[in-house]
Parts: sequence; C-alpha cells; structure tokens
Amino acid sequence: MTSKPSVLLVEDSEPLTTLYQQYLKDEKINLVCVSSGEEAKKYIEKNIPNLVLLDLNLPDIQGREILQWIRDEEFPTSVIVVTANDSIDVAVDMMRIGANDFLDKPIDANRLKTTVFNNLETGRLKHIVEEFQQTFERERYHGFIGTSLPMQAVYRIIDSVGPSKASIFITGESGTGKEVCAEAIHNQGSRSQQSFIALNCGAIPHDLMESEMFGHVKGAFTGAFSDRKGAASLADGGTLFLDEIGEMDLDLQTKLLRFVQTGKFQKVGSSKEESVDIRFICATNRDPQEAVLAGTFREDLYYRLHVVPIHLPPLNERGDDILAIANEFLLTYANEENKSFQCFSPEVEVILMQYAWPGNVRQLQNVIRNIVVLHEDKQVMRSHLPPPLDSALNEFSSTPINNSFTQNISNNTSSNSANIRPLAQVEREVIEHAIAICGDNIPKAAALLEVSPSTIYRKKQTWEQD
Repeated sequence: MTSKPSVLLVEDSEPLTTLYQQYLKDEKINLVCVSSGEEAKKYIEKNIPNLVLLDLNLPDIQGREILQWIRDEEFPTSVIVVTANDSIDVAVDMMRIGANDFLDKPIDANRLKTTVFNNLETGRLKHIVEEFQQTFERERYHGFIGTSLPMQAVYRIIDSVGPSKASIFITGESGTGKEVCAEAIHNQGSRSQQSFIALNCGAIPHDLMESEMFGHVKGAFTGAFSDRKGAASLADGGTLFLDEIGEMDLDLQTKLLRFVQTGKFQKVGSSKEESVDIRFICATNRDPQEAVLAGTFREDLYYRLHVVPIHLPPLNERGDDILAIANEFLLTYANEENKSFQCFSPEVEVILMQYAWPGNVRQLQNVIRNIVVLHEDKQVMRSHLPPPLDSALNEFSSTPINNSFTQNISNNTSSNSANIRPLAQVEREVIEHAIAICGDNIPKAAALLEVSPSTIYRKKQTWEQD
C-alpha cells in the first residue's frame, strides 16, 4: 500500500494553522505543523517531507533563509511560499531561489487544496522521471557525453550490438563522433581486450589503400623494402573500423567484399592467402543508398556491411547536450592550459544553444580550445567568442524579436492610428516570444533581451494575475 505524502506546514500563527488544518483535513496527506524556523529545519533533516508550506515571517528565522537552506542542502522537497498581498517582489525573489509555488494571504480553501495537490503531483511525477532517468538515462557513455533522447537511443543500440559479431554501418555528418561510436561498440563487446584498428578510407591515396588494408611483401612495389602487415592482420581477433568507406574505389571494394565474406585476403605482391577473425564496423558522412544508386558503392558490399545501421544525430538536434559537451571541453582545456575558465555567461550559453554547428562536435571542440588558448577569465564572455559566433547573438535577437517590432511599426505607419497597439501588449509578445525561442529558459531569454531575469519573472507574475 502506498503511504500518504507528507506535508510540513511552517506557520507561527495558531489561528491560521488551525484554519489550514481545517482546509486540508479531507486531503489524503499526512500534515505536520510547526511554528518556528528552527523546528522546521529539525523536522526536515529527519523526515524530508514531500512538500513544505512555508510562511515568510517567522519569529526566529526568515522563510527566505529556510528556503535557501533547503535548496543548498538539496533536500528533495517542494516548497510553497506563503506571502502577504504586498510582497509580490519578495515572492518573485523566492521563486528564483527555488520555491516551487506561492500563495497570497488570506488563502482561499480551494486555492490551498489545489496548489498543494498540484505540487505533490508534480513532485510525484518528477520522482518517477528521475527514477526512470537513473535507470535508463546516461550522461556519459564510453566516449560520449549527453542525455538527449537521440543519444540515449544510440547508447541502447550499442548495448545491444556490442556483444555481437554483426557488421555495423554508422552514418552521420562529419564531426558527430562516428569513430567514438565505433570504439564504444568495440569496448562494449567481447573483443574489447583485442585490437581496435581504424582506417580512414578518405585520407589515404587510392594507390596505397590496398597495401594499408591488406599489407604487402618485400618488393611488391617501389618503396616496399620489407614485408608489412596491414590493418587486416593487425585487427585479427578484434575490430576493423573503415571510416569514410564511401571513398574507397570500386576495384578495392570488390576485394573487400570477398574479405568480408570469407575472412581471407592476400597481401599485395603475395600469392599466399591468410585468414583472420575480424568484426567490421564502417562509417560514412554520405547517404550510402545514394552512393549505391549512383554506382560509386557496390550494392552487394553495402548489404553485406549494412547489417545494423546506427545514425548519429547532428549536434544541433541534441539540445542541452551542447552545453554539457562545451563545459567538458572548457574544463579540460582550462586545466591543460592552466587557465581559470569555469563556466559560460548566460549570453554565451544562448549563442552556443542557438548556433547551427555545421561542423558538429568537432567544431564545438575547436571553438572552445580557441577561447581557452587566446583568453583568460573565469567566465567565457561574448567578447571571447571567435567568428562567426561573436556576431551570432545579434542574428538571433534581431531576426525573431526585432523583426516583430519592425513589422508592427510598418503595419501601424501604413494604416491609421486605430491599429496602434498598447506598448505593454507588444512588450508581452516580445518577451513571450523570447522565452519560447530559449525553450522556456528565462535567464537565457533575459540575456537575449538585455534585461534582468527578475524583470521577466515580475512581468510574468503580473500577467498571470490579469
């Protein structure tokens, strides 16, 4: 049987305590009442209630201090702040500290019951989500960083295919981490203690590619002064990763097909056939099916290698992973370069999140290294950003936000004064649009609008009361 959620009421007024108890007497909760901040802290330390109803004005400790203590200690409890009618600014400040909701005195019975129920339900759902995330969501996975849903799907595929010998075909834009994925597959499987050999088919001249893959014997061609093992021999018992396989010429694809089918090959210049046990992983930044249709990639080789496909999402589809990866690079390079960088300013976070990242993780890595090498500070500021990111915020803020102003002005000047809208209405539209652009992240929206986050919190509170 599921136990009732616990609610702690912190209120020094005995009549109000009695009134709130009466309001909540039929609710399925365990209500505990205390009259001072010190009593509240002692109770929370021992019991950690699901919800705290916290009055601001207590005889010994201010409610703000108790809320700050709850959040500093990271107690997993929701907090509803109880305020006087004239303390909206204080309530907004409490919300910024970490209050989940607030109530104005005098409190209506229905409002109290609804607010308590909603916050308990939100806390319950949050707990379920956190348990699910702890079970299924991983912030790091082998060489990957990120909790986005596309990457969680990639992690689960790697979990499944790692122990298998099946060939894997990885697709994704340049810089998305295809080699990291290949190594993760290798390390997740039974061959993890054996060799992982990577061969970039696009970086090796065509006339040397066969030798690089299969090796050669002494005298096989000019410059072959001794026998040499190729990637096939070096990967025996382990994994051979063929990156940018779409760049391989058709003649060598024919030999590769036979090698994949039989596990046998001949070194360049040799008539002796050798056998190896290899797992194949391939990757390309192009659409392999288009290459098949264009006749640049053998269809039979494609189907032989394309047993389990894995697609790596571009960085701009990975949401908050961008900041997680950027922070990892920042701390790593700051340590390497003996610099003081610790974090990004809210303005820079907005730029990093909104930029398209055509070069994906590799480009992000290069940008962060550039910043750390060329600058010194504790926080990465907009002035530290290299082109084209240094002008990106102007593009983000002017295109979605200022254009709406321009359109409004244009419409109003081309029509009569009856079409002019109140400034407050236009301001609200701009603020709400900025919040939507920033994924409901108010500090980021504030950075775009060049105002204080508290200004937006205050205005939102005013709108909700209208």
